[in-house]
Amino acid sequence: MNILETIIAKKKIEVVERKLKHSVADLEKGPFFKNETLSFKEFLLRKDKTGIIAEFKRQSPSKGIINNTSSVSEVTSDYVTYGASAISILTDEAFFGGSLNDLSEATINDLPILRKEFIIDEYQLVESKAFGADVILLIAACLSREEVKNLSSFAHNIGLNVLLEIHNEQELDHICDDVDVIGINNRDLKSFKVDLNHSIELCKKIPADKIKISESGINEVSTIHFLKQNGFSGFLMGEKFMREQNPGNAFRDFVKELKETSKI
Repeated sequence: MNILETIIAKKKIEVVERKLKHSVADLEKGPFFKNETLSFKEFLLRKDKTGIIAEFKRQSPSKGIINNTSSVSEVTSDYVTYGASAISILTDEAFFGGSLNDLSEATINDLPILRKEFIIDEYQLVESKAFGADVILLIAACLSREEVKNLSSFAHNIGLNVLLEIHNEQELDHICDDVDVIGINNRDLKSFKVDLNHSIELCKKIPADKIKISESGINEVSTIHFLKQNGFSGFLMGEKFMREQNPGNAFRDFVKELKETSKI
């Protein structure tokens, strides 16, 4: 099995186990479940923000440990202070070292929070809302077209925004009305190779009324400018900042350079 297949196989077992521990009824009683969610699209388009979805990420299957010392509250607060449009929190524990508690800890911030997870079941959507998420990620590579449609509709019914991640032209048919934002991942989840130009080619084939973000392999300010010129409104970044001793300061410096070069 490739890494994505391995993760999904593990996730199926994990979801069954979590259902036995906490029922949907229990989750619906959680402190965040009835809260109004923030609009992912509105924050991505706000002129006072950077368009960057800044990620809190401890580790990954391809890179190993990235940062296991920084705290969620400190890093995400800095992301907010210096102009992030949204916050992404990786909640997978087995492969990325995250947790649902990380998600809840990030709710101290007044920004949309994306639960970065391998969603395969409606239960995970209820779970996401219960722990404070505003946005959920659906990955076309591990879901059928019908599953994306059903999960997107369910997410909207409980007030969640939907980010659909695609990797190739074949996955364009997963796009449906209930998908709010389209993300193009430059990293192939099966091989983990990065091809930044991939976003540009796929972007041209996505409906014009859909907001588009680019994910993975974004490390330079010049890349942000280039992607903006080619139709992207958002940029998912995390590893560049999380690899630094102080991710918040790294984000601050990046945004400063972004603003300075935007005036040129």
